[in-house]
Amino acid sequence: MLRALILALIFVLIAFLLLYFWGGHSRRNAGPRASTAIAPPRIADSLWRGPDSTQIPKTDSGELILYGRNLIAKTSEFFGPVGSIGHGFNGMNCQNCHLEAGTKPLGNNYGAVFSTYPKYRARRGTEETIVERINDCFSRSLNGKNLDSNSKEMKAMLAYMRWVGNGVEKTKKPKGTGIADLPFLDRAADPEKGRVVFFAQCKRCHEANGQGSFYPGTLIYKYPPLWGPNSFNTAAGLYRLSRFAGYVKNNMPDGTNYKKTVLTDEEAWDVAAFVNSQPRPSKVFKEDWPDISKKPFDHPFGPYADHFSQKQHKYGPFGPIDRAIKDREKKNAKAPAKK
Repeated sequence: MLRALILALIFVLIAFLLLYFWGGHSRRNAGPRASTAIAPPRIADSLWRGPDSTQIPKTDSGELILYGRNLIAKTSEFFGPVGSIGHGFNGMNCQNCHLEAGTKPLGNNYGAVFSTYPKYRARRGTEETIVERINDCFSRSLNGKNLDSNSKEMKAMLAYMRWVGNGVEKTKKPKGTGIADLPFLDRAADPEKGRVVFFAQCKRCHEANGQGSFYPGTLIYKYPPLWGPNSFNTAAGLYRLSRFAGYVKNNMPDGTNYKKTVLTDEEAWDVAAFVNSQPRPSKVFKEDWPDISKKPFDHPFGPYADHFSQKQHKYGPFGPIDRAIKDREKKNAKAPAKK
């Protein structure tokens, strides 16, 4: 009896030792065990990124948000030459300028729209609402007319922009929203140098004549016209060279992003000069810039509050103009207030 018990204990001890050494060796070779905890999302950098459209809730409010997104991404299906709602527009889509339906970092996105509006805008000379800002795009970039502020379409776009900017603190503009500001050149931007850049980098999408191309079998622009009768008019924001240059630097050619750019700063400025030297619809808003001293350095139309020419305001060099504007602002800030 005693002998059998001793043999049993020896057998158990041998089994335990074999299991311990063999198992420990396997664990060491296999590396660390996988954790069952959910890891926090990995943030590559601090730039704002818009939410994915798959996160839109499947509710009544979500349907309105999704409709707003469709209006942004496929505007010409609703407002365009063959639009289902309105025809008096050029056929471009909001997404052609606000990339990935306004969610791409440094792609002229909507990340700070709801956090910063309403706000004072010098072009209007008063406080501007989001509805007014959207209608600016419809009348300038889409070369059309204002939408009814109480329409379902306006409410849908507002709902979408609110959803895109959800979580952005009021009055804050996160890094990565809007368009990048490029360093000034020490010369004027050169349309002829820009022509070379256009044919090397832009022609394959926007065509040699700059008129863009549609998605196959549709009249929806995949690559928008950069000039000509169906492009943005002369009152649009991208007709300012700094806006166009900053936009293409981080987004063009198609597939480019801020992490891996293709164009140099000089190329971005020059191709902007080339594109904006081409013919396009002219539209004048006489009520713009009630205080001409508030015009930005690259506003391409006079009159101006300085001595620089209209040509320099359009193509540069912009450094001297910018310094003059800042000097004037400092002088005005020190001047005693008028009674």
